Amino acid sequence: MYKYSICRAFRCIVVTLIIFGILPTAAATSYSWYCVHARDQRRPAIGADLSWVSEYDGYYMDPKCSDEASEENKVLYLTFDVGYENGNVAKILDILQEEKVPAAFFVLEHVVEKETALVLRMFEEGHLVCNHTAHHKDMSKISDPVAFEKEVISLESLCLEKTGYSMAKYYRPPEGRFSRENLSCAKKMGFRTIFWSFAYADWDNGKQPDPQAATHKILENIHNGAVLLLHPTSATNAAILQDVIRQCKTMGYRFDTLDTLTGGCPTQ
Repeated sequence: MYKYSICRAFRCIVVTLIIFGILPTAAATSYSWYCVHARDQRRPAIGADLSWVSEYDGYYMDPKCSDEASEENKVLYLTFDVGYENGNVAKILDILQEEKVPAAFFVLEHVVEKETALVLRMFEEGHLVCNHTAHHKDMSKISDPVAFEKEVISLESLCLEKTGYSMAKYYRPPEGRFSRENLSCAKKMGFRTIFWSFAYADWDNGKQPDPQAATHKILENIHNGAVLLLHPTSATNAAILQDVIRQCKTMGYRFDTLDTLTGGCPTQ
């Protein structure tokens, strides 16, 4: 009885220390999103280690589309991660407006704070403004639900305050770094997590890809239901986007919103 009381007391002390952060809990497993490119308009696959993301409302391409889609049912989803404005984001918006193409923009706190007029334009031109967290942290290292919620909710609140518009309930983890706990928390908060089925090295403005090579790379990896991740600060993307959009349309694709993605492949 004496030994049992000591063991029970010890367990209580350990639990108390963990609750107050004196002893660490087990670290969450961190994942980095990846999707192997597939050519000839074939849909890519993800590794078995990431197959569980759909359980937490995670999307990387339209799950109800197929490689054998008819010409009337070929769809693409354009998404942009906005870290700042350097003149190219406005150019991207000009192209989308001219081509009548909708997109989703995943923004950060300082973008909303310093480029409010640009974010307002996104809303008013019919695009979705989505959550890329307030400070672009490695969210896979945040295991505390309260800390996770703060990174996301503070951005929502700021956006509503600055623009008068509510952000769409779509979340993208910075640099594609995440944990199962992150995605579970996002789902409980009403978010759907949006990854991608195509991205390429377009983010470094000091090392921009050749426009012709970039156009070829994007088009050879296009596939039905694709979620394309591009960075709108890229000078290359600003230069080639209109041509890419027009060539995709010529290939029989149309562009739709994440609301359609998460509701399934369109049938019209």
